[in-house]
Amino acid sequence: MGKILRVNLTEGRISTIETKQYEQWGGGHGIGSALFWELCKDKAISGFDPRNVVTIMTSPLSGTLVPAAAGRTEVQGIGVQGYPTEWFTRSNFGGRFSAMLKYAGWDGIVIEGKADKPVWLNIVNDHVAIEDAKWLWGLDTWETQEEIWRAVSGSRDFRDWIAAGAGRDGGRTTQRPAVLTIGPAGEHLNRNASLVHDAGNGAGQGGFGGVWGAKNLKVISVLGTGSVEIADPNALMEARRWFASRQYNVDAPAKQSPKDNFSFYGIITRSPAFGPLIFNMTEPCRPQGCAGCYIACRRRTQSGLGNESQCVESLHYSVGGPQTQWRATDLLQQCGLNVYDVFVTDYLRELYKMGVLGPGKQINCDLPFDRYGSPEFIETYTREISYREGIGQDLGEGIIRAAKKWGRLEQDLNSGLLAFPNWGYHEHYDPRLEVEWSYGSILGDRDINEHCINWYVHWMPTVTAMVGEEPLYSAQEMVEIISQKLVPYKDPMMLDYSADGIYAEGKAKMIAWHRHYTRFYKQSMAFCDWAWPDLINVNVPGLEGTTPEAEPRFINAVTGKNLTFEEGLETGRKIWNLDRAIWALQGRRRDQEVFAGYVYQVPTKAPYWLPVYENGQWKYSTNEGRVLDRARFEEWKTRYYKLEGWDPSTGWPTRPTLESLGLGKVAEELERHGKLGK
Repeated sequence: MGKILRVNLTEGRISTIETKQYEQWGGGHGIGSALFWELCKDKAISGFDPRNVVTIMTSPLSGTLVPAAAGRTEVQGIGVQGYPTEWFTRSNFGGRFSAMLKYAGWDGIVIEGKADKPVWLNIVNDHVAIEDAKWLWGLDTWETQEEIWRAVSGSRDFRDWIAAGAGRDGGRTTQRPAVLTIGPAGEHLNRNASLVHDAGNGAGQGGFGGVWGAKNLKVISVLGTGSVEIADPNALMEARRWFASRQYNVDAPAKQSPKDNFSFYGIITRSPAFGPLIFNMTEPCRPQGCAGCYIACRRRTQSGLGNESQCVESLHYSVGGPQTQWRATDLLQQCGLNVYDVFVTDYLRELYKMGVLGPGKQINCDLPFDRYGSPEFIETYTREISYREGIGQDLGEGIIRAAKKWGRLEQDLNSGLLAFPNWGYHEHYDPRLEVEWSYGSILGDRDINEHCINWYVHWMPTVTAMVGEEPLYSAQEMVEIISQKLVPYKDPMMLDYSADGIYAEGKAKMIAWHRHYTRFYKQSMAFCDWAWPDLINVNVPGLEGTTPEAEPRFINAVTGKNLTFEEGLETGRKIWNLDRAIWALQGRRRDQEVFAGYVYQVPTKAPYWLPVYENGQWKYSTNEGRVLDRARFEEWKTRYYKLEGWDPSTGWPTRPTLESLGLGKVAEELERHGKLGK
């Protein structure tokens, strides 16, 4: 759109940055990192510091007809969730915010400083105002959005036209503003506070809700009536037709979802499947998706309970029946809490059973564990964290810092009672087994939450077993297809999750590919994590997915460029190195990139299906009884650092690597601070 909105809350000043200056970074995360590098002068400050710079970025594909790439928004800045360091980090959310921001004429927003009182940002096309938010402070995220809708749109029926200035349809729209807000958790500066948009789209990881609360920023509301210009509309429509021809065909389905609408099965087969990851579909509901989505993995229910929530937030309190479970989910969204930090009621309950947590105990706590599973328990638990009441004073600091205060952190991380493998983030997938996830997380700043390889190597054999079916393709077929798409390496051993394969050169190549792909195609171009990359497709002969052809084809149609898939990966590598430089300035060292003790000490017990190469053949294995070998992992880190062109002794980028990526000034800055690799 040509411009980025810059807002200084301390000075109450609004200005514009030309997007063209940052076009080399693609969009989204790339531009956000470049802006942060330039505007945040001291990168070692706390995320609560007013000098922290927060970026909210769209991509060139936002608001367009590119499938599953029109609705994601990237958030960056110094987060407050990470432990022991508040790393420069990222979060991401779906919905319609990014599309609406583009329709209002903006590619992103930069937030600097701190307001002296609660404020909200009101964007209606070119009109931008910093407004008093005292009347909104104290409201939950849903109440806040309803108040903003009334303030901007008036008391109109949702079908009525709203006049919003210049743009298509005479500057009129029937849309309500897209609103991004914090709830009580953010207002109370919780380290596990989220940003929430619409009913269930949340930027959870990183604690950006608390960062906004520290800036006295309650809301960003945007209403746009413009449109996004497409460089080659014919090429875009042709790419859509080609892509659709290779997807699930409702008239002649190759594979259909089971009756329970198990959504991971739907993701794998690209067939209709929606709802939470539970089987409690006890009332009529319909699919719901982000702007431009063809998967529609979320749902809306007849009762309105659990609307637009998905995955872990819909599972975090599954002990009290569907109604209680969905109410617990809605409470998270209304209060603005990151489920992956408060998803620890089982841990607290174990401490309660051990007699160390409870009224008058070593850890004083008034939560009603005698009514665990009831609505009363989860309502009390959520309220205390959100408002810093009772044990919520500690839990609002995040469970890792709470355990540290209680004197339990080291022993509970070593035993696995507290399954947080790195940087203070909850275990997402088993870090001893699905190492493309854990390695990527430890080399970065947070739990990566990127399913690129995960769908195919783990969920495909796991989910088909859960629904009583044979795998949709063999391990041999999977390796042959995927390895040829992981350019430039094309090494089948990248897919080896055997006890030796996870420490081999092939796994270093996989992690490099994964880091570069996601930094550009997912986080900068905003391709949805649940839809891309499209590596294997069970709906077409030969099982060939559309990656690596589809991504550049869509990007080039929209932008008019002539990007190759490999060039996108190289831009991702450039962004990855810039982020690595920021972490170096924040104090990152090789010896910090070490997992929690249980990862090295406690063997896995449950079966965990992954492909392995054994005795000259590929097969799926349960991989039970494994720990990560500390010495071999350290050897693997050296192998990976060398592949990336980083100093093996420190993990810092070197001058030749940075200069080859056009980051000579970054190398100079690192050298001035004594953080440049040798």
